[in-house]
Amino acid sequence: MKKLIFVTGGVCSSLGKGITASSIGSLLEARGLSVRMIKIDPYLNVDAGTMNPYQHGEVYVTDDGAETDLDLGNYARFTNAPISKANSVTTGQVYREVINKEREGRFLGKTVQVVPHITDEIKSRIVAVGKDPDVDFTIIEIGGTVGDMESVPFLEAARQLIHEYGRQDAVSVHVTLVPEVTGGELKTKPTQHSVKELQEVGIQPDVLVCRSTAGLDESLRRKLAAFTNVEYEGVISAKDASTIYELPLVFHDQGLDQFLLRKMNVESRHADLKAWKEVVRKLTEPRKRVRIGVVGKYMELHDAYKSVWEALYHGGIGNDAGVEIVRIDSSRFEAEDANPGDVLADVDGILVPGGFGQRGINGMVVAARWARENGMPYFGLCLGMQIMAIEWARNVIGWADADSAEFNQDAGHAVVSLLEDQIDVKNFGGTMRLGRNDSVFKEGSKPALAYGSTRVSERHRHRYEFSNAYRADFDGSGMVIAGTTPDGELVESLEWPDHPWGVGVQYHPEFKSRPIAPHPLFAAFVKASIAFGDKRAHG
Repeated sequence: MKKLIFVTGGVCSSLGKGITASSIGSLLEARGLSVRMIKIDPYLNVDAGTMNPYQHGEVYVTDDGAETDLDLGNYARFTNAPISKANSVTTGQVYREVINKEREGRFLGKTVQVVPHITDEIKSRIVAVGKDPDVDFTIIEIGGTVGDMESVPFLEAARQLIHEYGRQDAVSVHVTLVPEVTGGELKTKPTQHSVKELQEVGIQPDVLVCRSTAGLDESLRRKLAAFTNVEYEGVISAKDASTIYELPLVFHDQGLDQFLLRKMNVESRHADLKAWKEVVRKLTEPRKRVRIGVVGKYMELHDAYKSVWEALYHGGIGNDAGVEIVRIDSSRFEAEDANPGDVLADVDGILVPGGFGQRGINGMVVAARWARENGMPYFGLCLGMQIMAIEWARNVIGWADADSAEFNQDAGHAVVSLLEDQIDVKNFGGTMRLGRNDSVFKEGSKPALAYGSTRVSERHRHRYEFSNAYRADFDGSGMVIAGTTPDGELVESLEWPDHPWGVGVQYHPEFKSRPIAPHPLFAAFVKASIAFGDKRAHG
């Protein structure tokens, strides 16, 4: 029978359920087993696409165009499991599907209730993800914390599946907090209460992953085992690590993967963790250092650009370099007395990520101009490529009124605009370019050299495009149209001429970067930034 691992959380949110689930998945894969990952979000939104990044962090986009929770990005970075819309389950999706079935009369007049109809829908989605005969484990992360009203139907569905599958084929991993109080003492009571709440809904955890600032000693682990009915070997200490990519090694050293396989009666080869050990070595003991400035508008919240941060670190791994990220709010470039050279004095390259809305746009244009004129490596992602177009139009072609129609509908030269067939559309729902699309690059262009190929597939999330009405003007003024869609209709990449590394892409390469396989564009950008820093230091 298929194996299920449920990951829940208690005490408080943001303890690392996603990293825990991802680390377990990576350990099982390191033993030659096949895994699938599911994130359950108890919110009523159908997906994360309309959520404010300040409130919910970044939106992670899958190949099939699903807008999902950022934890799916962790799954993709830690494991080889395919990620699609099926791997993201929300309360909104579940209730919408059940209500649609009721309207269609598919319940034959029965009273539609949370149990069994909502829970059955949840269970069917969980089981469907792992139905492939080659899949050994499905790991299901249930968002929120035990005790949340919104989580109750999902916990009930988990309880039913654990009962139906049996304790050898379905287990529970519970992530909790062991806080440190005055005097440095670690307290186990919050974890005890959290487990009690989980037991009250009918789930006995098999594993406790205990977050703490310092590691749990043997006495605390035995105390928790005694009070929670969890075996001593199943009480795992998850103290703060130097990098999240160390967690698979931390868990393996404590025997978590071996314990789970023993509980579930699964035989496997020994874990091959050489690649993870090398990743940690390059992150903690890099041979070089580089500082990358990220110029954006959501700098206050770390999770707003989660995949960008991680892809930059991966680019560093690809060059055996430690990447220090300098967050720069683009509004700093908009002050009357702002000197972009001073703001960028301590960075070796700048990246402008995606975003929506007008705030801070002119500051990004100023930063891009300084990078272009001073030979500093520049990498534009989605909006960052559009900033390249606006900056070039204003300062090279000479159109002072150049802008994006997204920010100024009356712009004299809207070098970024909606497609012609979208201009009169009143309802923009479904008009965004989402998910996987192919791009074709010019031979010898920097993206083609980085990829080692002139055709790639990448993920998009945008509505506005480079305007073809001005393509001839850009060509004639020297801007390199480095990439297009296969039919040549849409611009996918811009490149500054006679520049060490000035590249913008209309898609989001950060979504496909992994620590074990850094994205080629991020690796090339970091390499160019290292060279710029070395030249400035010795020049």
